[in-house]
Amino acid sequence: MTSEPTPDLSPQGQPARVPEPSPTTVPSGIPAIEAATHAPEPSEAEVLIITGMSGAGRTRAAAVLEDLDWYVVDNLPPRMIVPLVDLMTRSGSTLERIAAVVDVRGREFFTDLVEVLDHLRQSGVFYRILFLDASDEVLVRRYEQVRRPHPLQGEGRILDGLGEERRLLASLEERSDVVIDTSELTVHDLAREVRAAVADGTPETLRINVVSFGFKYGLPLDADHVVDVRFLANPYWITELRHLTGRDAPVRDYVLGRPGALEFVDRYVNALEPVLAGYLGEEKRYVTIAVGCTGGKHRSVAISEAIAARLRAQGQRVIVTARDLGKE
Repeated sequence: MTSEPTPDLSPQGQPARVPEPSPTTVPSGIPAIEAATHAPEPSEAEVLIITGMSGAGRTRAAAVLEDLDWYVVDNLPPRMIVPLVDLMTRSGSTLERIAAVVDVRGREFFTDLVEVLDHLRQSGVFYRILFLDASDEVLVRRYEQVRRPHPLQGEGRILDGLGEERRLLASLEERSDVVIDTSELTVHDLAREVRAAVADGTPETLRINVVSFGFKYGLPLDADHVVDVRFLANPYWITELRHLTGRDAPVRDYVLGRPGALEFVDRYVNALEPVLAGYLGEEKRYVTIAVGCTGGKHRSVAISEAIAARLRAQGQRVIVTARDLGKE
């Protein structure tokens, strides 16, 4: 007589529970995402409203912000700020910092600005207002220099337009976070003030483009510095290296192994240090260093990569391009 199978009992004498297999939710061979995985939280958006007196430097301020990678919209009707911010805060958007230039050029639309700002605040959107101002005397002089009428002067004088503009902007100036008087500022001084107003603690850096080229094809038109590396032996005359470029290890090792090559790179980068610092002080944000040899294929390519590597080691933002590579 066959006996019944003895059930598997837990220490408490209860039948042990066999866990059920998880249901298949994805095709075979594709790893399932863990249930505990959460979507990344969107970064907090930055919204800056640029406004103020006409002629006080709004255009210059907008250009400075563009150089700082802000998304800038000029002469935006206030009602369009809300959908613009919605677009920025939408999931998947890469926009993190938006600056909207809003002023009396919008005519009747400008009166909507206070209502729009109240709506943003109630919606939990953090924004700041940058207000640019200048004395009437300076503004009149600036308008006379460009020979353009004030947008609100109508048939009257420039001073009439300025007076009306100050009346419309009075309440907005009171609620501004930053007010910059540009009466005595140069364009470079204004740029520094704007950068300080939006500073996030990130060190200021240049955007450096190191471009290799061949002298036989002409100098790059946008070069700020030109480096001639034709003092180094030319790999072109070595059969095994002729078909390669300065990006290939055999050519790179040959060029950098020539007497004086590495010493030149080190001394040149050291000589650039005070120059690059001076560019920052003078609000120059882009610089192009052109490195040339005969054809732009071997020596200039290898040396430009070496210069770029040392600049990056100093914390600089560097892009390397080879203008004439492939022309031979």
